[in-house]
Order: sequence, then C-alpha cells, then structure tokens
Amino acid sequence: MNGVLQALVDQGGGLVTRALAGQVVPESALRAARQSGHLVRVLPEVYVDARLVRTGPDARPTGIEVDRQVESGLGHRVESGVDRRVGPSRSTVAPSRSGPAGTLALLGRLGPELARRAALAHADGRGALGNVTALDVWGLRAQHPGEPVHLDVPGGCGLRSRPHLRVHHREGFVVEPPQAITRAGLPVVRLERALVDAWPALPPVDRAAPLIRAVNDRLTTPERVSVALADAPRLAGRADLRALLTRLAAGCRSPLEIWGHDHVFTGPDLPVFQRQVRIQARRRSVYLDVYAARERVDFELDGATTHGDRRQREIDLRRDALLATLGILVVRFTHRRLVHETDDVRREIRAILADRRREG
Repeated sequence: MNGVLQALVDQGGGLVTRALAGQVVPESALRAARQSGHLVRVLPEVYVDARLVRTGPDARPTGIEVDRQVESGLGHRVESGVDRRVGPSRSTVAPSRSGPAGTLALLGRLGPELARRAALAHADGRGALGNVTALDVWGLRAQHPGEPVHLDVPGGCGLRSRPHLRVHHREGFVVEPPQAITRAGLPVVRLERALVDAWPALPPVDRAAPLIRAVNDRLTTPERVSVALADAPRLAGRADLRALLTRLAAGCRSPLEIWGHDHVFTGPDLPVFQRQVRIQARRRSVYLDVYAARERVDFELDGATTHGDRRQREIDLRRDALLATLGILVVRFTHRRLVHETDDVRREIRAILADRRREG
C-alpha cells in the first residue's frame, strides 16, 4: 500500500475516510489499496485496515476480498467475488450479506471501539453515540458481540441505518452540550437520555442494572432521569421504568432493596422507614439500608453474594459494633429469608420494633 496512505491509516488507529485520504494521496492510491486487500470499506466513505476485520468460523472467510459495498437502490456498482490474493501477513475478508439486496455487513466484524469510530466517521460530525452503545461508553453495560452501534443524529440529516448500525433521528438534536458530551474521546449523548432510550432495547432482566449502578455511582439521580423520561412519552416499558425510578428516589439501591421495599418493609402495620440514611460514627460515614428512626433499628439486607464471604462478614461485624456504640441495633436478613420467608420476616420486624419501643 502507498506509504503515505499507510501512515495515515496508522495515525487513525486503523481507519481512514475517503475525504481525509484525498487530501494527501490521489484517488488511485485508495483504489489500489482496496483492490490489493489492504483496506476494506465498512461504511460509505469509511475504510479500515483489513487486518482489523475479524475472521473465523462465524465470519465464514472465503479468501474473497470485497472491493465495493453495495448500496441497494442507489445504483452503485458491485464488484464482489473477485479473487484478491494477498500475502500471508494480510487478512482476507469474506462478504457477509445482511439486509436488502446484498448489503455488506463488515461493520459487525470490527472490534467495538473501531466500529464506533467508523460509525462516527461516517456521520462526519452529525452524530453522537446513543442508546446501549452510550451505556457502554459510560461504563454501565458492555455491549454484547453482534449488537449494533447506535447513533443519535439530527432529524432529516440524511443518514440512515445499515447492518450493524442503528441511526436514531431526533428533532432538535445537536452534537454539543448539554445534549451530547465527549467521553473517552468520543461524542456520546448525555447519560440520562441513554438510560431512557436503552430501556426498551435491553432484555427485561438486564434493564434495571445500568440505572441502579448509575445512581449508586452518583453519575446521575432518579430525578434527572425522570426529566429525560418525560421527553419520551411513547417509550415502550415506560411504566416499569417510572416504577423503578420511584423506588430509587425512595432510597433503594439494589434489586434486593427494591424487593424489600415492595414486599417486606411496607404496609399499615409497619412504620415509615428511611432508606440509605447516612450516620456519622467516629469520623466515619455509615449508610443504613432500612432505618426505623424512632426505635433506632437498622435493618440490613444481605445479598446472596455476601453469604460465606469471611472478609465481608468481618467488615459487617465491625460496622455493627460501631453502630451499637450509638445505640443503634442492627438486624440482618439474608436474601433467602427475605424472598422465601417474607411473612416470617415481617413478623420478626414487628416484634423487634415493639420490644424497642417498650425498652425506650
């Protein structure tokens, strides 16, 4: 491949656009790189080093290099099935067809980081990573292999979805704060928008975890996500998301605490509990899961993963002893008891609170 073009590709982390290449090398150099199998086109005007395109059983490599990508209905010429023999240091990429009339889906064979940069290069400043792709960039939920790159773009900008690329047109959207920020060097939609948009895209079992983690890590608040939800009145699963936000706003910080909120620590026979109450003890901040302030009882909900962890058990014992110096009784319930012995747990809670009132 032309040395100048190779240097340009290397500087771009294995990626180059036609516009950028055209500034330093003639069109013939780019065409020769494609024909020799050194570069492959993954999106219109976007090319990557062929060595970075995954091959293997799932990719069905055939030793055939793709020269042109089909643009169905746009009259672009197709050149496929041409034997492009390359040296042993070069990968060969087979055309993986998906979508209308032989559209090539090479974007899906790139690593996540390169696929995102390719999608953004294709958008040419008009898009920001959104939806589940944005959650990955925010560090809240890794995208699974095969999931497409999601881009938010202004309405009517002309970009469209393709294999392994989902383009979401939003009226009034601009790729600048506060609607989009730069994170890890990439433009990404603000977190609250990503959490709301990704809710229906995720399997139901996976929906709550990114939001709970975002709140626990203090990246956002239930109130700010609720504002973003108000801008999506037709969101699928909206009622479930609103219910989760209500639980988080009440102080729940884990699926087990949500279970306890809904099934254990509620009802006319129990007081109104405080959740995630911060207590200062010997210059240390301690957070109480479910706190009965009048009776000074802290109910701790121990998740399934804490059972049998000797180090965590020692930490809990030290914490409970520290709270005892403040006159706070700590009562712990395991995940198994909370879920499978709910009625018994509720009876114990009532009895403990009644005893504390008599002692007081």
